[in-house]
Amino acid sequence: MSFQQFASAPGFELGSRGRSRVVCGVTETEKEPENNNDDEIAYEDGGMPPSADSTVQNDPQLESQPLAVDKDKDQSVHNVMLNGDNMVNNDNQETEAQGDVQDSENFVVASGSPLPGVKPQVLDEAIRIPKETIDILKDQVFGFDTFFVTNQEPYEGGVLFKGNLRGKAAKSYEKITKRMQDKFGDEYKLFLLINPEDDKPVAVVVPRNTLQPETTAVPEWFAAGAFGLVTVFTLLLQNVPELQSNFLSAFDNLILLKDGLPGALVTALVLGTHEIGHILVARSTGIKLGVPYFVPSWQIGSFGAITRILNIVPNREDLLKVAAAGPIAGFSLGLVLLLLGFLLPPSDGIGVVVDASVFHESLLAGGIAKLLLGDVLKEGTPISVNPLLLWAWAGLVINAINSIPAGEVDGGRISFAIWGRKASARLSAASIALLGLSSLFNDVAFYWVVLIFFLQRGPIAPLSEEISDPDDKFVAIGVVVLLLGLLVCLPYPFPFTNDTLSF
Repeated sequence: MSFQQFASAPGFELGSRGRSRVVCGVTETEKEPENNNDDEIAYEDGGMPPSADSTVQNDPQLESQPLAVDKDKDQSVHNVMLNGDNMVNNDNQETEAQGDVQDSENFVVASGSPLPGVKPQVLDEAIRIPKETIDILKDQVFGFDTFFVTNQEPYEGGVLFKGNLRGKAAKSYEKITKRMQDKFGDEYKLFLLINPEDDKPVAVVVPRNTLQPETTAVPEWFAAGAFGLVTVFTLLLQNVPELQSNFLSAFDNLILLKDGLPGALVTALVLGTHEIGHILVARSTGIKLGVPYFVPSWQIGSFGAITRILNIVPNREDLLKVAAAGPIAGFSLGLVLLLLGFLLPPSDGIGVVVDASVFHESLLAGGIAKLLLGDVLKEGTPISVNPLLLWAWAGLVINAINSIPAGEVDGGRISFAIWGRKASARLSAASIALLGLSSLFNDVAFYWVVLIFFLQRGPIAPLSEEISDPDDKFVAIGVVVLLLGLLVCLPYPFPFTNDTLSF
């Protein structure tokens, strides 16, 4: 088993490392057992077993007995096992043989990190997890009351244990983690995951010193500040119609950008509320967030912010809380401002004149417009609205595109937290495909799908415990976020006529 789905992630690879196996048989050849714990032979001080040495010297017929030797090992091991006289007389060969057998006592683990988004650690030599440590994990850390191990495999960065999960995953994780800390302190990190090949629980133990945080070429605050300045410019530009056709002309007419300041402030307020929602809930759950990178857009002002999760998220419920908090906060403020835009008359008595057909672009905005404006809203008829309505609408659109269940944007994290890794991966692929089709008719969709595909397509880094489902109330909040995103993005299909719309 190769755990291929997780292996597709950057830095999250599963491999079988070369391990020496020396099995000496007197009457029959021993077959390689399926359990990796059984195929490792440990000899004290790395020496050869006395019984094998004396048998070779006293029984010349032993040379005809079969030997099971790992093909990856040097042929010198084979020669040392068969020729006892050479072992005694040739110190160089003896030292080489002992070193080779000593290698068979350890699972050799690559120094690369098993988690996506975590920079591989550069070490002078490979990290080794001794067989004795694996035996303690299997027999004393895991157990009948938590996770009964039936098989184990070397894992890129540690060991993967297969078995049967006993009881609730969250409780078992707590027990196993406590026992592991009692035995080894903070030397190792435990993950309880779902094997995508058979949908069964697996436990992964990796050394913590392989989980080195990713570093950036330039300081985060510097890059985020640069992106933020460009986003301020595009937010101002988006609210100045005179500069929409040729945004490069804004550099020759910077004085006009001040006209876009009220709209930019309203949209930025919605975006800021969104990010504050993430930050507040992340602090309450112990999740560390990086500096938000606001992504500029000359079509809608901004695509929102990309925020990295810096540490390992404990479980799917905590991920759901953090991922849904931003959109819920942004949608709440955006909807309030949108309603005020419909209800309040323009301060100058004129406002912004738009064609009624503009409300066909959103099922949510079109439905609210039909309910509140009634017969005033007619096809092909221009209508004067408070500019606050359009500014709030822009904030809602930015929240909505971040709520699309794709990649590592908020919607992708929400779908992963609710339905798990496999289902969310399929939903993400379908969403990206639909965005790709939409990009043929909408330039906002085009730039957004490009952004997701190259920067945010995932996969989401493994959580400490991915098996437990979130509480139903948080699932309901996540579903509401996804539905609000759909209502904002989907078009309003019904004509604006004098007939009363019935639901």
